[in-house]
Amino acid sequence: MATLLGIAWAGVPVMSSLSAQAEISGGVVKLGVLTDETGLFSSLSGEGSVEAARMAVEDFGGKAAGKPIEIIHADHQNKPDIGAAIARRWIDVDAVDAIVDVPNSAVVLAVQQLAKEHNRVLLVSTAGTADLKGKACSPVGVHWTWDTYAFAASSAKSIVQRGRDTWFFLTADFAFGHAMQRDSTRSIEAAGGKVVGGVRHPLNTADFASFLLQAQNSRAKVVALANGGSDMTNSIRQAAEFGIAQGGQRLAALAAFITDVHALGLAGAQGLLLTTSFYWDRTDESRKWSKRFFARRGVMPTQTQAGVYSAVTHYLKAVDALGSDEAKTVVTKMRDMPIHDFFADRGFIRPDGRMVHDMYLVEVKKPEESHYPWDYYKILQTIPGEEAFRPMSDGDCPLLTKP
Repeated sequence: MATLLGIAWAGVPVMSSLSAQAEISGGVVKLGVLTDETGLFSSLSGEGSVEAARMAVEDFGGKAAGKPIEIIHADHQNKPDIGAAIARRWIDVDAVDAIVDVPNSAVVLAVQQLAKEHNRVLLVSTAGTADLKGKACSPVGVHWTWDTYAFAASSAKSIVQRGRDTWFFLTADFAFGHAMQRDSTRSIEAAGGKVVGGVRHPLNTADFASFLLQAQNSRAKVVALANGGSDMTNSIRQAAEFGIAQGGQRLAALAAFITDVHALGLAGAQGLLLTTSFYWDRTDESRKWSKRFFARRGVMPTQTQAGVYSAVTHYLKAVDALGSDEAKTVVTKMRDMPIHDFFADRGFIRPDGRMVHDMYLVEVKKPEESHYPWDYYKILQTIPGEEAFRPMSDGDCPLLTKP
């Protein structure tokens, strides 16, 4: 009898512990979409990311584990202090369970640290810094859509393999551009190619004439744009004026989005090579979802907006399966479940927080090759996820260090 009672009493704290974990805090699953609603990244994330999160919640039925799902959102204005202040308020006051999207590398690194300290899930779709899986990795952070390594290294390797093996770089003179050129150069050289030159330009450059003349004179087969935003679109427009493509050189944009192509128009962007994690017109499933998004927003989704939907849906599946929103438990469950949706055919989450999925090398169509609105890309090559993203062994993620 004593033994039986001992077993029974010993089991009580275990049952209580399990019950404490298997619950939804506050009786609601709350998501905070922290994004850029008015600035540089608003067209590729912003209100479109908020809408994608809403669609994911609606498609999930509005509840997870029997509890209502709530979405709030805010504009971090591309300022790390503002982004961190919003995230802290969401955690301390609003009881947000997961923070979503977070464009801007400086902002996301600050928010990742807060989420780690306070045990909240962070689902990153738009920020590109590969440090999120490196020294700044987190047990509650998942990097879903793209990163600087995948864009730079995937593009470079795939383009060299297609015979364009000499490169010249136009690089934005700050950390983002330097990292893109560095990672691309490693892949170019590893694939047997050669970097024959390069030039760095200041941020917000209006006149690329001298830089493009150097690119032309290099006779490199590829002129790589390790820049973004208005610098990238300005350099592409002026490259067309200089006849870069007509002279036999190809432009490779290492951080381009479909919204950039839309802004440039096919006449200005034709022939551009870039890497993307999602194209709305790739499969029946991607077309079906994207047309729903278009009906609500009036534009086709970017890869990062599609990534928000995919990440939120996968998170909700984990919460629903567990009956809990405890961050570490949920992320562990997310790692255990494969990702099969319109965004990723065979995705999975690594221990360092990277969601691994295929990437696509695409070429922007000529105007006469486009048959309907937003018919912009020809898919040249599928890059397997295992090749597209930086190996865990090269990332220095502390989570992978054995005690």
